Amino acid sequence: MAEPMSTESRDHALTRRDGRLSRALVCTALAGAVIGSVGAPLITPVATGMHVSLDAAQWTLTVTLFSGAIAGPVLGRLGSGPYRRITILVTLALVVAGGLLTVLPLPFAALLIGRGLQGFAVAVGALLMSVARAHLPPERSASTIAALSVATTVGIGVGYPVISLLDQLAGLRAAYGLGLLLSAAALVIAWRTLPVEEPGPRPRIDLAGALLLAIGTLGVLLVVAEPSIWATAWLAGGILAGSVVILACWVFLELRAAAPLVHLRLLGQGPVLRANLAILVAGTGLYLLFSLFTRYVQTPSGAHYGFALPGVAAGAALIPFSLLGFLAGKAVPRLSTRITERWTYALAVVIAVAGALLFTIGSESLPVVLLAIALLGFAVGGVFAVLPRLVLVGVPQAETASVLSINQIGRSIGMSIGSALSGFLLAAATPDGAMLPGQHGYLSAALWALPPLALSALIVAVPRSPRGSGNG
Repeated sequence: MAEPMSTESRDHALTRRDGRLSRALVCTALAGAVIGSVGAPLITPVATGMHVSLDAAQWTLTVTLFSGAIAGPVLGRLGSGPYRRITILVTLALVVAGGLLTVLPLPFAALLIGRGLQGFAVAVGALLMSVARAHLPPERSASTIAALSVATTVGIGVGYPVISLLDQLAGLRAAYGLGLLLSAAALVIAWRTLPVEEPGPRPRIDLAGALLLAIGTLGVLLVVAEPSIWATAWLAGGILAGSVVILACWVFLELRAAAPLVHLRLLGQGPVLRANLAILVAGTGLYLLFSLFTRYVQTPSGAHYGFALPGVAAGAALIPFSLLGFLAGKAVPRLSTRITERWTYALAVVIAVAGALLFTIGSESLPVVLLAIALLGFAVGGVFAVLPRLVLVGVPQAETASVLSINQIGRSIGMSIGSALSGFLLAAATPDGAMLPGQHGYLSAALWALPPLALSALIVAVPRSPRGSGNG
């Protein structure tokens, strides 16, 4: 009798350990998502409180996006083996240092450096997913990775209203203090719960490849995330062309490197390639809608449309977005076992399309717009939850973080394009001499999200050959 009891106790202990690790990973990722979103509600307070232009203040958000995307592949390679735990801890320590720079009464340049360091909190997400894949049993690993992927969605809804409220009650530095506290908490959680990795060979970093990828990605993100650059067309065109050339050189070198930063032949496999292309396209449509909805509910009353919600209330309007995103993260792993990952992805995109159409026909009603925001949240959560399962088809465990980091770059570029496209479309719908676009500008801009969403669903749902099925 003693032996079965011993086996049962051991299984129970393993289950508890797995549950503790899963919760710790999700909490760390959620903290990182809130840290990454801290900059969005504080752009105007930074401009007024630190006496800089709005364009300059926008960089407190943009630099976080840049650093997160650029650091991802390097962290992915560093964290691909025995140094995964130390890589995560050092990265989170840098995020804490960045948070400290945002809180201290230092010049604007120090704030930008701090926000850049905080961008690493976004990049560490791929490493957390690789921990889940390596140290959790398959079923719990799949659900944990899905939850990690939708942490961004949940973090936005949590962060926006709380940060806006802190800014109103206690000021700019106190609002940034939330990011510092969360980063410190994430570091402690990771230090206490991350498992020690098995000994193995030291990872080799392709420094030349890392530099070329960083410069090329930075150029692309700069052009799409900062539409003001296009005021000087030759400069924007030159940056974009130069970035393309640099990335082409990176591809050439990576294909010939003995220890490449990213195994491009692996990325070129059908399922992985389609998943990365799909998130690039889908990110454009999803973030176009997100930008439109959040801007629409804050439109001043003088425009005769919108709802003139102040900062805290506008942030609270995103709570349905996060709640439905969270529910999608829970539902998608179960749903995908019934209708396959490909069709689960397509269903999530259809829900986003429904949200866009609902907005166009019911934009005069706040409850209807909130419902459209909720549908968008479910769609974003569904897409992000199922995407890791699509992109990791046939990927060796050692390459998990590296492949997911490239997927993160595609997501960042797609989101940047969507944000820039929303600004462009609304600017085009603004009459000469007016401050605000006409209501029709919002409605027509929402319809512009439909083609990229439909294309992304086709990329994933339609197999490349008759043999494609299931995950493929």
